[in-house]
Amino acid sequence: MTSIDIDHEQHDDRHDQHDDAGPDEPSTPGDDRVARLVHPRAIRWFHWINVPLLTIMVWSGLRIYWAEDVYAFGIGSWEWFAFFPEVVYEQLGLDRRLARGMAFHFSFGWLFVINGVAYSIYLALTGEWRHIVPDRRVPREAAQVVAHDLHLRKDAPPQGKYNAAQRMAYTAVLVMAAILVISGFAIYKPTQLHPLPYLFGGYQGARLTHFAMTIGIVLFFVVHLLQVARAGWNNFRSMITGYSLEPASPADVAAPDVTTPTDEEATS
Repeated sequence: MTSIDIDHEQHDDRHDQHDDAGPDEPSTPGDDRVARLVHPRAIRWFHWINVPLLTIMVWSGLRIYWAEDVYAFGIGSWEWFAFFPEVVYEQLGLDRRLARGMAFHFSFGWLFVINGVAYSIYLALTGEWRHIVPDRRVPREAAQVVAHDLHLRKDAPPQGKYNAAQRMAYTAVLVMAAILVISGFAIYKPTQLHPLPYLFGGYQGARLTHFAMTIGIVLFFVVHLLQVARAGWNNFRSMITGYSLEPASPADVAAPDVTTPTDEEATS
């Protein structure tokens, strides 16, 4: 991308921020905040492409899972809880259409794999992985983040692009996604790819692992949504536009940031 393209993109983002600003986030010449790039365009694409892909994968995967014996907790003949009660499938309209579930699952599964491989390559080539992969300080700081979120600690620990708890969670979900794909191939082609089922103790072990990783990713998604709602609109907008409005530093006051709207732009 040329410098002209970058300037043009920043100019468009400034106007988008001016139009979208709410009463708590005024976009006026007197606003003491500046727009900073948080999420590059590629990261945003990889992120949002996964939303429909994972939705379809979970929906179609439940159709496949529902065609076999479901997992349940219990002792002997007494069943405490089944994954999932039949009423769940009835309410979601997930009748036993195995062929349709397999068709969707395998078709969109390849797109999920391609998106994941492209994302991994991007992280490696750009160095973005450094913002995600935890270092030795992360476990201690993650505990401090959780304590702060639970109002057990007054001050939040310092953070970079992501806080320590986010880095651990994002790394965990990437590992779960990799295991999900490998176990999925073990179920998909247990004969042709016969070494893969052995990694999980056989076909049933691969199936159980695949199910457990799916549950883990769904739980991560739920917590992720709650955290996004808790963080507010500015955080959510940054994953759409790439930019976040942040308080101006002394350096920004001395030398205005290139993404700060000028008087002419703010009134246009």
